[in-house]
Order: sequence, then structure tokens, then C-alpha cells
Amino acid sequence: MIFVLYLIIILYCLAIVFLIYGFTKVNTIDYIGLKPKTKFSIIVPFRNEAKNLPLLLDSLSKLNYPMELFTVILVDDESEEAFRVPHLEFKVSVIKNIRVTNSPKKDAIVTAMQTVNTNWIITTDADCLVNKNWLLTLNNYIQLHDVAMIAGAVTYDCKSSFLHHFQQLDLTSLQGATIGSFGIKKGFMCNGANFAYTKSLFQALNGFNGNDKIASGDDVFLLQKAIAQFPEKVHYLKSKNNIVITKPMDDWKSLFYQRVRWASKTSSYQSTFGKRLGILVFAGNLSWLVIITTWLLCLTPFQNVFILFVLKFIVDSILICKTNNFLTQTKTRFLILSNLFYPFFSISVALYSLFGKYEWKGRRF
Repeated sequence: MIFVLYLIIILYCLAIVFLIYGFTKVNTIDYIGLKPKTKFSIIVPFRNEAKNLPLLLDSLSKLNYPMELFTVILVDDESEEAFRVPHLEFKVSVIKNIRVTNSPKKDAIVTAMQTVNTNWIITTDADCLVNKNWLLTLNNYIQLHDVAMIAGAVTYDCKSSFLHHFQQLDLTSLQGATIGSFGIKKGFMCNGANFAYTKSLFQALNGFNGNDKIASGDDVFLLQKAIAQFPEKVHYLKSKNNIVITKPMDDWKSLFYQRVRWASKTSSYQSTFGKRLGILVFAGNLSWLVIITTWLLCLTPFQNVFILFVLKFIVDSILICKTNNFLTQTKTRFLILSNLFYPFFSISVALYSLFGKYEWKGRRF
């Protein structure tokens, strides 16, 4: 039994090593020298975001991109207070979400598609801020590559608390796994806060058909469908100019429910690699907790526990630090404490996602 636990930890570490290798294989591309010519529609589903939307729109107004080449479609999902769009130099429209499925965000994107008159679409969130060269970088990449879907990076604007830095390390590990999986040609994950694709590809994939009963996953399921049918058309754009900044949760309950929402879609992955990696990560964290328990019961020598912890800590930290250096100038903090706490948190999230309900935007799912 103990040997099996050791083996799972070793397999987990090998998987992380492969992701680290994949991360290094994805080249960083910050080229912005080509003339802007791609037209974009930026879709922003929102619910009760009156405080955040002006900040997003302000960051969009500072884009280094011709304002006649992009439009913003805000999709209001039953907000309690109507949002008034300030005067801006680019086109912004607010439309009402048409609910037909169990997924408000997917419905919002489908609703927006009815008004989109550009081929390229980008989704982002109301609590995000974009880099001034966000669209220019995408425009350059589109002109230089035969591509129909582009995944991009997302990071947090953190304060000094453990809660914020724990979220940053968690998101960083997810971003590292995302980039690493693309580097080994096994892409399975992305973030809808920075996700671009063509309207023609969306239509060819029949949109979210087949996944609309799951509340989340407007990004991951669409990505996995695209990779299954048109793998050569799906790319990851690793560029500092293309990183979108979002806000971390301000309390543990909100963070827990957010991660439960993310975890709830794992069992429905179309990607076999994504499912297997998810199971291995779960098994690795669970095995670590069991090993700790056996040590407390004097069934496992301390030196074995120490060696396994050091091994796991090193590989996790390499992936996190490499990714963090790409995502932000903020130094990693609480690394050891987060590594010790994370298995308890992730196992709780994974188990709760199988049976429990979660809250999101004032609704229960």
C-alpha cells in the first residue's frame, strides 16, 4: 500500500516535469510590427458588475489599436441594476442575455453571436484589465499564422495577503499546466477571460452544443472540441503583451465556490489527456495526505516523507516560478506554506464538486 502511494507521487512528479518541458517549448512572441487590420468583437458577459465594467472599458479605451477595428458587446445577465455605458470613442452595445440552458455565460456568448459582424471574437470578463497591446499582438499573430482559435494568459492583481498569493500560485500552476500542455501537443485547458476564435469556427463546432447542461466551461469545452476536429488551427499565444489581469476572490468561501465551479467540469472533458492529468493530480495530492497520515501513525519513516515532499516541492516550484516570471513582476510568496496547504484545499474542492452545490453570481448550481 505504501509503495503504491510512493509510486503515485513519482508519477505525479514526472507529469509535472513533462509540463515544465512543454512550457519551455512554447516560444514567447511579443512581435507587434504589422499594420492593424483584423476586426474584433469583444464579448463581455456580466451580472451586477457596475463597479468593474468602467475599469474594463477604460483599459479598452487605452488600447494601441484603431478604435474603428473593434467593438464591445456587453451581455447583461439579469443584473439588478442597469449599466449605463459612458461616452467612449469605440462602439459599445449592451444587450440582454437570452437564457435557454443551464449555463448563463454560454447563453450570453450565443446571444452576442447574433449581433457579431466580425469574423474574430474575443471573450473576456467584466472584472478584467487588458494590456494596451492586447489586440495588436493578436492581430500580428493572426496575420503570421494559419489559426482559428487562440488561448491567452490570465493573471491576478494581488495584494499582500496569504489568500491573494495562494490564489496567484494556484492560478499560476493552472496557467503553467495550460502552456505546458500546448507545448507537448496535448492542449486541453484555457481561460475564457482571454480567449479568441473565429465566428466561422464557432459555427463549425456547433457552438456549445453537447455541453450546455454544465454551468461552466464556455472556454474549455469549446477548446477541446476545436482541438478534436481542427488541431492545427488551435494555438496558444505566449506573450507578455497578451496577458489579461483579473481580480482574485476576497474571501475563502468565494474562492472555494469558484474552484468548485472550475473543477465540476473536469469529469466532462473530451480530452483524454486532460482527464488523466486531472485524475493523476487528484491522486497525487490525496496520496500525499495519506502519506502524512501514515507518518503521524508511525507507519512511514520521516526520511521517506521528507524526500517525497522535497521532490514534489521542487517540481511544483519550478513550474510555478517559470510561469510566474512570465505572468507577473510580483515575486512568489508563501510558496512553502501554499504547498503544504494546497493538497487539503484541492482535495476538498474535488470531492465537493462531485456532490455539492455552489454559488455563482448570486445563483446556486
